[in-house]
Amino acid sequence: MDRITDGVIFTVPAGLPRGRHVLAREQVVAAQRERMMIAATELLAAVGYRGFGVREICARAAVSRAAFYECFADKDACVYAAYDRFIAVFLDRLTVAADRGGDWPGCVREFVAAYLGTCESDLVAARAFGVEMDALGRAARDRRRAAITHLAGFIRGLRERRFPGTTGDTPLSAYIGAIHALRQIASDALDAEPVPDLSALVPELSTWLCRMVQSPAEERV
Repeated sequence: MDRITDGVIFTVPAGLPRGRHVLAREQVVAAQRERMMIAATELLAAVGYRGFGVREICARAAVSRAAFYECFADKDACVYAAYDRFIAVFLDRLTVAADRGGDWPGCVREFVAAYLGTCESDLVAARAFGVEMDALGRAARDRRRAAITHLAGFIRGLRERRFPGTTGDTPLSAYIGAIHALRQIASDALDAEPVPDLSALVPELSTWLCRMVQSPAEERV
């Protein structure tokens, strides 16, 4: 079973010392929580949501069931916590990257490159949360919609702030649709290939995603 890439979405904690130690209880619980989220992510990517339970998470994370239930109410709570971490890291990376472009197409290219590059940098987490996560049902879909809507609003706001007068009357829904399209193409590539070359998609996707959010005035030029 493949492992996450340390330091991208999650950081693998150092092994806890045996016997008596000086670590605070909070440090021990935080390390165990991180290991359990990592284990849930790896299991989700490898066997899908229905293929594992609390027992498998505990075995892979090398923690007791008591330690698990001290951190999480059930398997879903652990998976959602891992997903929320994934989304938080994604949002941070994308908001920083998009602001680097020198013009609007450059911003879109930086955004797309950061999105696909983050997926490539941890394929296990990307596959878990970009492909398998929807099997968790409505709560997972609600989280996904909230993240996509947040990103769409950020990108539209960035365009208004940095390139005034270029947004025209392009609705927020156009930006939401563009991000949905980007997510789906990345998801399909992750589902189809063990090691997809996502970075090769950047030039083409950047071009047509720009066109998806063109204002009517731009289309007439």
